[in-house]
Amino acid sequence: MTLPDQVGTPTTASTAAAESGAAQEVLRRVFGYDRFRGDQAEIVAHVIDGGDALVLMPTGGGKSLCYQVPALVRPGVGVVVSPLIALMQDQVDALSALGVRAGFLNSTQYPDERRTVEAQFVAGELDLLYLAPERLRLESTTQLLARGEIALFAIDEAHCVSQWGHDFRPDYLELSVLHQRWPKVPRVALTATATERTRDEIVHRLDLGSSRQFVASFDRPNIQYRIEPKNRPERQLLDFIRTEHAGDAGIVYCLSRNSVEKTAAFLNENGISAVPYHAGLDNRVRAANQSRFLREEGLVVVATIAFGMGIDKPDVRFVAHLDLPKSVEGYYQETGRAGRDGQPSTAWMVYGLADVVQQRKLIDNSEGDAAHRRQLQLHLDAMLALCETVGCRRTRLLAYFGQPDQTPCGNCDTCLTPPESWDGTVAAQKLLSTVLRLKRERGQSFGAGHIIEILLGKQNPKVLQYDHHELKVFGIGTDLRDTEWRGVVRQLLAAGLLAVHGDYGVLTLTEASNEVLFDGRKVPLRREPERAAKPARAAKSPKVAVELAPADASLFDRLRKWRAATAKEQGVPAYVVFHDATLREIAARKPASLAELGAISGIGENKLAKYGAGVLEVLAEE
Repeated sequence: MTLPDQVGTPTTASTAAAESGAAQEVLRRVFGYDRFRGDQAEIVAHVIDGGDALVLMPTGGGKSLCYQVPALVRPGVGVVVSPLIALMQDQVDALSALGVRAGFLNSTQYPDERRTVEAQFVAGELDLLYLAPERLRLESTTQLLARGEIALFAIDEAHCVSQWGHDFRPDYLELSVLHQRWPKVPRVALTATATERTRDEIVHRLDLGSSRQFVASFDRPNIQYRIEPKNRPERQLLDFIRTEHAGDAGIVYCLSRNSVEKTAAFLNENGISAVPYHAGLDNRVRAANQSRFLREEGLVVVATIAFGMGIDKPDVRFVAHLDLPKSVEGYYQETGRAGRDGQPSTAWMVYGLADVVQQRKLIDNSEGDAAHRRQLQLHLDAMLALCETVGCRRTRLLAYFGQPDQTPCGNCDTCLTPPESWDGTVAAQKLLSTVLRLKRERGQSFGAGHIIEILLGKQNPKVLQYDHHELKVFGIGTDLRDTEWRGVVRQLLAAGLLAVHGDYGVLTLTEASNEVLFDGRKVPLRREPERAAKPARAAKSPKVAVELAPADASLFDRLRKWRAATAKEQGVPAYVVFHDATLREIAARKPASLAELGAISGIGENKLAKYGAGVLEVLAEE
């Protein structure tokens, strides 16, 4: 039997069956799982068989097993190309805890450390070797790889190859050399974030034309998506954390370094332990903050959207955005860092008019040609459409990634608290008329704040200075509140019925504005809430893997304390010892022997030997 579109030497049916059995044995013995999930088994079999693959799987879907298991079954060393240098040590620690021989090569190492890893690779003493993409541009690296036996190449975060994408890395453009230098070594490119266009670009730039594509659902049903109107965002964030995620680990994204610093300080002042993370910090401080976040429970990290932060922490319970992401891809990737363990989590964002103005301004001032700016505008338009939808946010999100016709999820804010819509045609005409009259009659352009003050009939110094109280449109908008008018402006911008230009964010009309002013185009709008309501937790939210009886909760807490002490002693993140899901199952089943403990999901042979006695001691304290 051969698999379609494979690269390398086909195997016989008996060999494939034997390799399948070997994969199952590795899955159980090393990783402690009884079965593969979703497409994992098919992907693993295809790669073991020598085939190239493009794997799209959501964060937390188990992408790493798709190359780790084949690397342990095939002869040689699995070479993993990853841009997340700051995480390589933790990835290697996690594999070492499983008994896997793993190492990495990147710029953070001393020469002696690199030489040791290189010698292990050449001697075949590694199962997996992690490389930063820029190292493959060095001839010394390709010479090193030529001296060893390579089981496969895994290209992680493959969307980084897309020049139109949100996380482009120029070094990824050089990775087609892998196929040229090692044509018989299978390659597996993996990502959690790729539209159809990005998939095509990955295939083209990585020379994966003959690969099989495995596209899992992008849905993360355990994540509740919520977007609220922005009004004193720091206070909104504090209320959100205190009322829903007190004591939980979380990530807060801000657009600027200054906002990151201020937000982290604000949270600490109000009793929420938080650390900043951005490119302007000293490297040692940034590394220490990330290390704390990975190792401590209940810590919040505040980070810039612009600076990519790889996070492998499974128990992040919320991701919050205080500023609008530039694209749906970026939003999906960042929110996907919540709930990697499959437990209920929240993706929460506040969004307002200033976000739209700011993002439009960034696009106008961006480097690149007109085509590049148009692409940025399309990314922003899709993000605004997600923010302004009156339908299910999850269905719109999935449709963006090529999964249309989904039923409403019942676990997002627009499903839990359906927004009201209203006929905003007259309001839109009033606002657009004000912009038009200022331009035609006075040759003037102003930002949203001044336009709204004219509509509300406010005789403030600026209005009086320019005699705008004499305009026919002065005071014609008193039927709406200031916040409602800001919502009208925001939604007209999102719909392309209004534009913003220049450093001062002045409002201007678009060609589509005339359709509203003169051609009878209707403008349905979302009604701005008096105050953002907090949706109740959805009944459809997935339950935890193992429901704990009240009597078992204290045992679970004791197991977590034991895990924390063990992780601290070994200098690794707590999840490297055991995930929460594994501890929950232990607390519920209370195994009385090593054999019974070994039957728990997530406990392979190495972890059983390393931690089994300690777990049984905790259980014996009952």
